[in-house]
Amino acid sequence: MRVLGVDPGLTRCGAGVVEGVPGRTCRLVAVEVIVTDPGADLGARLLALDSALAALVAEHAPDAVAVERVFSQHNVRTVMGTAQAGAVAMLAAARAGLPVQTYTPSEVKAAVTGSGQADKAQVTAMVTRLLRLTTPPRPADAADALALAICHVWRGGVQAKLAAALGSAGPARTGGVR
Repeated sequence: MRVLGVDPGLTRCGAGVVEGVPGRTCRLVAVEVIVTDPGADLGARLLALDSALAALVAEHAPDAVAVERVFSQHNVRTVMGTAQAGAVAMLAAARAGLPVQTYTPSEVKAAVTGSGQADKAQVTAMVTRLLRLTTPPRPADAADALALAICHVWRGGVQAKLAAALGSAGPARTGGVR
């Protein structure tokens, strides 16, 4: 499974692509941070983000996209930018016909470190180790995007296999008379 992980942000948006199967070491395919000018028009920034994500989807042909779910923050302006960037990522995936899954920061941290309370340094260290990288991905947005992709390979891959297994078992019996 090849997954594009997106750590949404309007000024800096992390995007990382990994390949792997549940329970196995993943392989880094690509990672970058998409940057938009904070002084530019909002529409132009969203369009630039959309273009960059569409190019990544076209170039790397992921099977799925994992996006960090926006959670409540004290800074409403930050939440709005993050939500808008996340929506652009979901739109890019939908336009390409790809399934999208969102994960909370705690779910991602738990998947890659074993603790939903891990800090950014711990996430970066584990991403570096899990992908067998010689240097940590920088900035943190890049590491977070890779962590999202790894989380989806491990969690989303298992969920997809379960759904496929249930689907191939035929219709569920309700116990009632037909």
